[in-house]
Amino acid sequence: MTDISLGMPQLPAPDFPADVRERLEADAKQVIARYPDSRSALLPLLHLCQSQEGHVSRTGIRFCAEVLGLTTAEVTAVATFYTMYRRRPSGDYQVGVCTNTLCAVMGGDAIFEELKEHLGVGNNETTPDGKVTLEHIECNAACDYAPVVMVNWEFFDNQTPESAKAMVDDLLAGRPVEPTRGAPLCTYKDTARILAGFPDEREGAVEATGGAGPASLIGLRIARGESPRTPIVHPRGEAGGASRGDTTTEGGE
Repeated sequence: MTDISLGMPQLPAPDFPADVRERLEADAKQVIARYPDSRSALLPLLHLCQSQEGHVSRTGIRFCAEVLGLTTAEVTAVATFYTMYRRRPSGDYQVGVCTNTLCAVMGGDAIFEELKEHLGVGNNETTPDGKVTLEHIECNAACDYAPVVMVNWEFFDNQTPESAKAMVDDLLAGRPVEPTRGAPLCTYKDTARILAGFPDEREGAVEATGGAGPASLIGLRIARGESPRTPIVHPRGEAGGASRGDTTTEGGE
């Protein structure tokens, strides 16, 4: 019979250094003040902790529990439920490849496999320099731009293995990388602070933030009775010639 060692029980999580704790408490008060019930502030406070450490550590869980009057078990239950909360140190740039059905068949699986080989890491692993963490994501909520990759939750639409590898090479080299739409990239810690509800103070970032792209709004425009101008689904067969039984949906800008 194999011996099973349960190991030593974990000691209580250490606290943040005094200066960090003081700063986080001041930020937490602003977050908590937005809600009639303080425990409703747990999600943004977990993002706040990520903005400090790059992930939600046992120290972060202890902090959230203490400022909200919860148990660490209650906080842990939430932190482990949502995949946006990292449970171990991560890179400056979180590269998420959608491998859900549509993105997968459009090339997402190939992108993910080639990025793993190109970066030399597996799922949820970080490059040795600490710059890029790679993970597969079930859905990026942008199926009309499949296959989609997200970097720190900013969209990179209509990707290919080649474009995705070029993008991560730029991230590793420190070269500027521009999302397909939305605000300019910032580090994962900076993104976490924005998700905690604090303003993005970078010049032009708020103005650059985009919503749904034209392909996402086609149905809405048609439902409003607006005249479609650009075909978005072309007939099968020869360009400009529909084969028997085909239909064409039009819309766009």
